[in-house]
Amino acid sequence: MADKKENRSLTLTDLVFENRNKEYGSYFLRKRFPRYLLVAFLIAFFAVATGVAVPFIKALNADKTNVVLVKETVAELQNVKTDQDAPPPPPPPPPPAAMEQQVRYTAPVVVEEADENVQLAIVDDVKESTSNEPPPETIEVVAAPEEQVIVEDEPAFVFVEEQATFQGGSLETFRDWVQKNLVYPPVAVENGIFGRVTVQFAVNSRGEVTDVKILRGVDPSLDKETIRVILSSPKWGPAKQGGRAVKQQFVMPVIFQLQ
Repeated sequence: MADKKENRSLTLTDLVFENRNKEYGSYFLRKRFPRYLLVAFLIAFFAVATGVAVPFIKALNADKTNVVLVKETVAELQNVKTDQDAPPPPPPPPPPAAMEQQVRYTAPVVVEEADENVQLAIVDDVKESTSNEPPPETIEVVAAPEEQVIVEDEPAFVFVEEQATFQGGSLETFRDWVQKNLVYPPVAVENGIFGRVTVQFAVNSRGEVTDVKILRGVDPSLDKETIRVILSSPKWGPAKQGGRAVKQQFVMPVIFQLQ
């Protein structure tokens, strides 16, 4: 019976440390832990309760002691000036007068001994001593000398980067123009001469037709008519090589045909 009572009085700590070294500090701390936990809980509880209760009690006491005094004050406005009663603002000042340019007057200097060699010109004396020559009745117009254009012998290109153009067209356009402007020589008509004239010509850098040469003729009358028509050609658009106007050479047949 005594053992049963003793076992009932044993705590969980005693059972855990049974048959162990209880002199070790862990047993003492484990046995006192519930008491320390209770003390810490009570301290925390009282601290929280005090923190909540103190402001509440102060608020209750403040409601009893504070008295609100309400005092009514009535203000009466007398002789209040509005914007309508205020005098109008003064007009703006006039703009400053424009500044006039003035010439400073230099007072003459009075000297005791004047230089007698210095003479002042009088208007009447100047009129008598000064005379202008009358303009000539006829004015001779001198023509300016004409500038002589020096034509340099420029090389003729056969193949160029940009072909010379005639009235916006090519060599075929010029050939049609030549055929339309040909006048059949009467001598050739009477003699029944016809054929094909091969002509060579060039268009220089200024667009003029030059260096006309018959490579293969038919009759002097037909060759002469071919040269005449080609030399009467309007200006061409010059050929270009490397972006620069150059002279270009052409070879073209001219057909004379009797109808």
